Amino acid sequence: MKLVKPVLILTSLILIIGAAFSYWVYRSVHTPNTHDKAEQYITIEKGTPPNEIVTKFVSEGIIPSRIPTIVYLRTFGNPSALKAGEYQFSSPITPLQVIAELEKGEERTTKITIPEGYTRFDIAKRIVERFPQEPPVDEKQVLAFMDDTSLIQDIAPQAKNLEGYIYPSTYSFPREEKPDAIIKAMVTQFRKIWKPEWTTRAQELGRSPQEIVTIASLVETESKIDAERPTVASVIYNRLSKGIPLGLDQTAVYVAKMQNRWDGTINKSDLEAASPYNTRRYAGLPPGPISSVSESAVNAALNPAQTDYIYYVLNVSANDGSHLFFSSASEFERAKVEYQRWLEQQRREKRAAEAQQQQQ
Repeated sequence: MKLVKPVLILTSLILIIGAAFSYWVYRSVHTPNTHDKAEQYITIEKGTPPNEIVTKFVSEGIIPSRIPTIVYLRTFGNPSALKAGEYQFSSPITPLQVIAELEKGEERTTKITIPEGYTRFDIAKRIVERFPQEPPVDEKQVLAFMDDTSLIQDIAPQAKNLEGYIYPSTYSFPREEKPDAIIKAMVTQFRKIWKPEWTTRAQELGRSPQEIVTIASLVETESKIDAERPTVASVIYNRLSKGIPLGLDQTAVYVAKMQNRWDGTINKSDLEAASPYNTRRYAGLPPGPISSVSESAVNAALNPAQTDYIYYVLNVSANDGSHLFFSSASEFERAKVEYQRWLEQQRREKRAAEAQQQQQ
């Protein structure tokens, strides 16, 4: 009996240590790791042992720790399934995602990321940068490919171009891929995301899918906070129902990009531009979307919150990109004064930083 208690204690300690070790391994392989090799290719030669593959990725900074990755691979994975090839890993990435890509195998490709809220002009520029052609293809030529709306005729027959229908995501293409094929793949991804019930919901709201994607693009460019996007959408719908111009600065930015004069700053001339896309001058929705849209933004456009808000302004106190919402003009104006003070401070700091940089 004297041996029972020490045995129980030892067993308990082993179980605790085992549980802690298991948790450490699990957390290690599921935690995203940021690295600086996203633009580089890592070559894994045929016949390289799994341990050496993991060690290589640790030395490259793609995987942060060797032991938990190897333990996970040998316990839950299939080390023999890792394939040779040339790999390019996005950042951040988890060790588990690295293992999945190694099991899938990868020929040498070029990755391109289209962020949420990118316009077709931004996308055309990125395609030209990432996929140089011979003979050279410029942004205007890529934009011309985006004027072909045949891929979305059943969803948005009135669309004049593919703005809003190029889905934001990370894609991998052969290095020699042609711009039109890249655009087609991105639009095809949008079609995979678009659900038939979304078309039905749009009809219930008295809107066409094109109008829903347009509203989604406004929500996309106005707020990056998923939780508040339905509220932003409610403001848009409320102003539309009251005939109040939307007054969204991002539409003025879009006009400047359309006219090839966007310099990174919203100028008075941008806000006064005589374009139907300028929602400061013209009531109603702009003629079409002003950016790529995420599923989150589309859901907000289809399911706006029920509010009486008709104003919002950046919440400078929170400093997290969120907004304050108002139904009263007087309350909005008070919050706007604070925002304008903050904005002027940001501009002063930017000018000071630029001046200091010029002196160096």
